Amino acid sequence: MAEYQTPKDRAYTNKLINSAPKEAAAFLNLKYTAERKDGVIPVKYRELMSVAVALTTQCAYCIESHIQNAVEAGATQEEIAETVFIAAAIRAGGAVGNGLMAMRLFEEASTAAR
Repeated sequence: MAEYQTPKDRAYTNKLINSAPKEAAAFLNLKYTAERKDGVIPVKYRELMSVAVALTTQCAYCIESHIQNAVEAGATQEEIAETVFIAAAIRAGGAVGNGLMAMRLFEEASTAAR
């Protein structure tokens, strides 16, 4: 198989939802609530945050959707570019933070092995 993820996969949306209706309803309600337009955080900022999260979770469909929503909410190319680099820095920072834990776990394992 040459393709693992393709826009053609969207044809399976109803099959997925209908195969787990309670879970799908809960997820869609959470998504709807989180992405509402009447929250304290303005829509453009919500969408820029969504783009950042989509970049770090590497969800292609989310990136596409939230870029479109961000453009519709008035985001600029420069804001998207800064969002990309903020997401990249935070993701890298997460690796460093987990690296601190890895150093502690190594120390603990090395001490226990002695």
